Amino acid sequence: MKNIVILISGGGSNMAAIVKTAQREDWPTRYGARVAAVISNRAQAAGLQFAREQGLATAVLDHKAFATREAFDAELMATIDRHDPAGRPALVVLAGFMRILTPAFVEHYAGRLINIHPSLLPAFTGLHTHQRAIEAGCKFAGVTVHEVTAELDHGPILAQAVVPVLPQDDADTLAARVLTQEHLIYPRAIASLLSTK
Repeated sequence: MKNIVILISGGGSNMAAIVKTAQREDWPTRYGARVAAVISNRAQAAGLQFAREQGLATAVLDHKAFATREAFDAELMATIDRHDPAGRPALVVLAGFMRILTPAFVEHYAGRLINIHPSLLPAFTGLHTHQRAIEAGCKFAGVTVHEVTAELDHGPILAQAVVPVLPQDDADTLAARVLTQEHLIYPRAIASLLSTK
């Protein structure tokens, strides 16, 4: 069985979309894959409750308890790898995990670490993507699923969805429309990867 570990920091809506899709499409039978665990760097992350209700293993690793980013990432790697018999899961999925990862972490999961970013990369890397797209006068915004590399919000693009920017949009209304697309393309991109692994 190919195990998937999902990392979250908050509500976990993308994580929930992935878990529901995996159940609905029977990923264990179709791809020999399952969501094995959900890990958060915040104990109060609302997504942990959903994960527990689905019978998934959960763990909390508070980054503030570590003196350095490297120390946190080393313990995070150990925690992730405990959730796979082979020692490393097939995929590590960042779903609103609000931490910049060290090069050592990225290298450890090279080719198996994916992220979703609320813009049409390579445009608008980093934060406040929706407001920046509006201020730039963009007619279209969107979302990108990509492999994670050491360079923030770069790496090979796996999937994208385009959302129109409407004249009355503010950052919140645009974000809400983009999020509906996130929930569709993230599970789809993961399923596509699983079919080739």
